[in-house]
Amino acid sequence: METAGDRPVQWMEVNGDALDHNLALFRKIIRPETALLAVVKANAYGHGLPEVALRASRTAQWLGVHSASEARQLRRLGLKTPILVMGWVPPADLRDLDSDVHLVVSSETSLDWTAAYRERTGTSLRIHIKVDIGTKRQGIAVEEVPGLVTRAVKLGVEVVGIAGHFANIEDTIEHDFARLQLRRFRRAVDVLESELGEHPPFIHCSCSAAALLFRETDFTLSRVGISMYGHWPSRETRLSWILEHQGDEFQLRPVLAWKARVGQLQSVEMDASVGYGRTWTARRPSQLAVIPVGYADGYSRPLGNRSRVLIRGRSAPVVGRVCMNIFMADVTDIPGVTIGDEVVLVGKQGEDEIQIEELASLSDTINYEFLARLSPAIPRIPV
Repeated sequence: METAGDRPVQWMEVNGDALDHNLALFRKIIRPETALLAVVKANAYGHGLPEVALRASRTAQWLGVHSASEARQLRRLGLKTPILVMGWVPPADLRDLDSDVHLVVSSETSLDWTAAYRERTGTSLRIHIKVDIGTKRQGIAVEEVPGLVTRAVKLGVEVVGIAGHFANIEDTIEHDFARLQLRRFRRAVDVLESELGEHPPFIHCSCSAAALLFRETDFTLSRVGISMYGHWPSRETRLSWILEHQGDEFQLRPVLAWKARVGQLQSVEMDASVGYGRTWTARRPSQLAVIPVGYADGYSRPLGNRSRVLIRGRSAPVVGRVCMNIFMADVTDIPGVTIGDEVVLVGKQGEDEIQIEELASLSDTINYEFLARLSPAIPRIPV
């Protein structure tokens, strides 16, 4: 017979049906001829790379990662799906990559390293040139594209794509700068086409917000990140969608739920202080649930005295500071709480729900960061 002690301290549930649903929504709105790339970098936005990539590859034609090590991890899972490595890859990390791993290249130096990899291993890695269209991160100026293509031809590196990225498409409902960037990107595509003498097969500059709001960004490949996990990139993106579609809110379903167990019950007398810094004082005799989760797991320190959890279908405020591996919740008004009870940090319980956006806002950050900082050591359980 299972007891509370047999259950995990904390875990995350990864809902495959919700992931399928979200990807299907994008597959429906993106042009049929445009391939879908599921972005699974940063441990699949904190959801767990194995759990997400295996499921996403059923719908998406491509998988996108940041690093070569993530590409190797996908191959160890047995996935044959083409992979796009979007981040900077130093020479030491150019190893054990197959020809269906494409690299985003944004400098002559990276191009030279790619050529050296072919000479060393006999495996040709195809490249997508990253152009800077106003974000001022990775990327070369549009005027530098011909020179990079010429050098690639000389080195025997095949240029098969071109990529760009938006700077201000999520944080505003005014998209003049995004449209300016889109015009710059189209000019870069024309330059590359002229240099290659043919239309490049892989043209992409979308993100979730662009894939939602601008069909002009579909091109031949559409990159979708945060929203495949069931989250809007921002409130402004959601408002832009609602304004454009007369209230159709595009029903995304969160993929991740985060749960834990009550590890101890602590009785606190009136006027006693709780936790480091004595930041919370009981104004009545109270009972606290001690929950074995902390900022080392990604439950951020600013959530102390600000956030809440769900226990027995009811909301319990977090009290005192969040510690490295522990925080406390006031369950005085929730009868019958016992050690081992399920605690919902993110997700639904009963009629209530705690969303990532709620915790991110209370932590003075965005849903992207909160998700990406969830500890990979926490078990992810497909449901």
